[in-house]
Amino acid sequence: MNAITLESTLTCPECGFVKSETMPTDACQWFYECEQCHAVLTPKPGDCCVFCSYGTQPCPPIQASGGRDSCCH
Repeated sequence: MNAITLESTLTCPECGFVKSETMPTDACQWFYECEQCHAVLTPKPGDCCVFCSYGTQPCPPIQASGGRDSCCH
């Protein structure tokens, strides 16, 4: 079993701003406001959270399932 990574680097699709964040382990993050342009990011269709859509690492439940399951549906 691989270790779960809690850090993910989000990239804003609107302005390209990049920031590392710690992912929650007990809930999906549906909204994220970019610090630079203040765009409110939401998951892409089929993704469960903003980390799965815009991050360098998928959320902890997806990592734990090996990418096979959806964590919030």
